[in-house]
Amino acid sequence: MSCSAGLDAEPGSPVARQLALAQSEVTLAVGELRELSRGVRPKALTDHGLAAAVGNLTTRSALPVTVDIRLPYRLPMAVESTGYFVAAEALANTTKHSRATRAEVHARLEADVLTLTVRDNGVGGADPAAGTGLVGLADRVAAADGRLRISSPAGGPTLLRVELPCR
Repeated sequence: MSCSAGLDAEPGSPVARQLALAQSEVTLAVGELRELSRGVRPKALTDHGLAAAVGNLTTRSALPVTVDIRLPYRLPMAVESTGYFVAAEALANTTKHSRATRAEVHARLEADVLTLTVRDNGVGGADPAAGTGLVGLADRVAAADGRLRISSPAGGPTLLRVELPCR
């Protein structure tokens, strides 16, 4: 147990058991809060749509990011949310792993399908089998009946392409 109160409790005592139970409940609550926070939409997304939210996201990026998102109208919130979280996770992965000096986010609506791409000029080698970030992206896109493709040869660049139906 990592709390100092646990150090003062006699192992196996009623107090130690209560502290262990409390620690378990706190751990569970933190996990639930993390799950909840993953589903919370930023205000810019709710109020102004995908282009504004991704624009806001990139202003805080340590990496220069060019954003080119042109959509004729607001998309269903589920599609905008998925697109936003894909862009956010892809840019976070780029910043952490790619050694890129720049990235681009591009999105268009074509025949009721949102096509969103994130490209960087990094070292490549992104492999969905090697990390939970890309697996999580694939799961999120699949849950929206979408398709995710990644091209990331060794030496780069990396291109992530997502297609999300807007129905």
